[in-house]
This record gives sequence, C-alpha cells and structure tokens, in this order.
Amino acid sequence: MAIYLTKESKVLVQGMTGGEGMKHTRRMLAAGTDIVGGVNPRKAGRTVDFDDRAVPVFGSVADGMRSTGADASVVFVPPAFAKVAVIEAADAGIGLAVVITEGIPVHDSVAFTAYAASKGTRVIGPNCPGLITPGQANAGIIPADITKPGRIGLVSKSGTLTYQLMYELRDIGFSTCVGIGGDPVVGTSHIDCLAAFQDDPDTELVVLIGEIGGDAEERAAAYIRDHVTKPVVGYIAGFTAPEGKTMGHAGAIVSGSSGTAAAKKAALEAAGVAVGSTPTETARLVLDRLGAREAASDVTHR
Repeated sequence: MAIYLTKESKVLVQGMTGGEGMKHTRRMLAAGTDIVGGVNPRKAGRTVDFDDRAVPVFGSVADGMRSTGADASVVFVPPAFAKVAVIEAADAGIGLAVVITEGIPVHDSVAFTAYAASKGTRVIGPNCPGLITPGQANAGIIPADITKPGRIGLVSKSGTLTYQLMYELRDIGFSTCVGIGGDPVVGTSHIDCLAAFQDDPDTELVVLIGEIGGDAEERAAAYIRDHVTKPVVGYIAGFTAPEGKTMGHAGAIVSGSSGTAAAKKAALEAAGVAVGSTPTETARLVLDRLGAREAASDVTHR
C-alpha cells in the first residue's frame, strides 16, 4: 500500500521539455514511474526519447489526460508560469499536482492551492522534492536509490532531511515519503499526510519532519493527540538557529517564542511523539519504536 502515488499512477510532466524536466523525467522513468506524457503547447505532437521509451508531448493537460488517462502531474515550469500550470491541471480534473518549482510568489501559491482544492485536485508543494513510493513510483526529484519499500511513512518540510532519514532508515524502508515543501503556503499539510498514513494498513510508524517557523507542527501535534494511533517520531530542524534571524525556507520565520524548535518539540512530545535532537538520533528512535512494537506484537500472538 501507499498514499497518493502508486505503480498504477499515470503521470504527466508539465515542463518536461525544459532542462530540469528532461533530467528528472529520465530519473522518474528509471524509478518505475509511468510517465505517460509531457505538456508544452509549443511542442505538442512531438515525442521525446528517454532511453528505451518515447514519451509524447501534449499541448495541454486536458489533451494529455484524454489521450492517456493520466491522473497526476509533476510541475517543472518557471515560477512565473506555475500558477497558470496548476490552474490548468485543476481545470482538467487531474487528481494530484506535484509542484516542484521554487521561488513562486506567495500570492500565486495562495491562489492556485485554493483553486485546486475547490476542483478536487491535491497539490503537493510548491517548492518541494515531491513524493516517492519506493519500488512503485517517484513524482519529483527525490533520489530513488537510497531506500527500499517498507513500513515507515514520512512527511517532511525539508527535502534534504527527507533524503537523510530515507538513507538512515534504508534497511527498513518506506511506504511513501512526502516532501510537502517549506513555503508559507503549501497544498498538502502534515495533517493531511498523517491522516492518510493512519488509514494505510501497511504503514506501521510515521516520521514527521518539521522546522522552525509557523505553527504547522503544533497543529499536527494536536491532530496526532486526537486522531493518530500509530507511533510517530519527529524531528524539528532549527534547534541551533540564532535568535532573530530568518533562515532556510521562506516559511521558517520565528516571532518571539512562537515557531521555535523548542516550542514545536514540546507540543509534539506532549502529544506522545518522540522527538530526536539530530536526524541520526531520530532514526534511532524509529528503530526503538519499531522494536518495541514488534515485541508487543510477539507477546500478543503467543
């Protein structure tokens, strides 16, 4: 099982013929993703060869969906065109739009995330690495060869920390890893992913990676307390951030004590989440929790 993305997903790449789109389409194909087409109005009707696969280019998302049955798209267009690209995908009825583009104006993100939600399109991102269901499909820029299929679900604001935890826990593996992005406005939240992982029978434990700024992690803590029965292990980036400085993602803005790593850690721990002080300690906490869960299961089944 997985959340949001499986081997059955049929994926369009908006901006496939650009430099980043070409590079990452090749990597997504190598990971097993069913890339059924690209979208570029100026190159409609052409095909692009990726090793042993020729991928058609469509003039619009709607054309690509009609021809291929696509149900997801990955957006690699420049920031100025991202709003139009997501709205086009939503108007076409795409179920999932993964927006990799960074540097999108916040007012554009506000507009297209709200519009997509009104049309029933789930947006991952913007300014995110995408998501991967190891062994099945990869939509975005997450390296596919640093982990394997397994029983951990991961939701993260940080792309780099997503990769590190995937690598450190590679011997156990992951159901799905979702990089939600670190901008002030994103289409999918920690809470959305927690709910999906809670409902996924093959996800046994969830890793939640947050960072300083905003209150998303505090809200996630309240949701975990009230709705999540599976073990959750957390990590908050920014414990060593100097006071009064804006660092990292655009969303990492701290005002007074609100949004600090310490405040987020306290909220999560109050909800029963084990929070690591480093990524490596976080990985050890995951191993400890899974070991305790297996031991309890052994006792129950004796």
